[in-house]
Amino acid sequence: MNLPNRLTVMRIVLIPLIVLIYIFPYAQFGIVLPVLRVGTVNLPVLNLVVLAVYLIAAFTDLLDGKIARKYNLQTTFGKFADPIADKMLTTTMFLIFAAKGIIPVVPVIIMVCRDIIVDGCRMIAAGNGKVVSAQMMGKLKTVLQMAAIALVLLNNLPFELWRLPVSVMMVWFAAFISMASGWSYFSQLKDDIFESK
Repeated sequence: MNLPNRLTVMRIVLIPLIVLIYIFPYAQFGIVLPVLRVGTVNLPVLNLVVLAVYLIAAFTDLLDGKIARKYNLQTTFGKFADPIADKMLTTTMFLIFAAKGIIPVVPVIIMVCRDIIVDGCRMIAAGNGKVVSAQMMGKLKTVLQMAAIALVLLNNLPFELWRLPVSVMMVWFAAFISMASGWSYFSQLKDDIFESK
């Protein structure tokens, strides 16, 4: 397994660690976590710890692609696993946020449904011997999702100081781009999808 693929696997391995850190019942074990005060906004140190691990995972996404392209290490496994690792990371975070009531559930449903449809399209394409790598709009969707997640973990700072709901707006914008990129994948593979044998 080459270095880009190892970085992809590392990103997947970091996901359960992020979940454990974020939802661990600290209070039940008598652990009191500190909270920072930034102006009028409370920022739990827990969020900063989760953000740090999350950024490491997100950085592996940037790094594996650059290394694979620079040193011609692109593999079928990488084309398959890299977008799945991205989806696992972002979807996990959005589901946790929605479950905690931090963000609305509707954009999360949109993004999850889009991913299911795209994965279905990819499975059909794979059945026809095609490996579909991530498109530019799909990459933009991932960048927007990752930026939105970072903002949510920062409790919308610094925008919260001015009462601007930028983090939630970013989530909705990511959902919109997600739908657009999903349509792009569908359009690209529609001949495979509607192929009659």
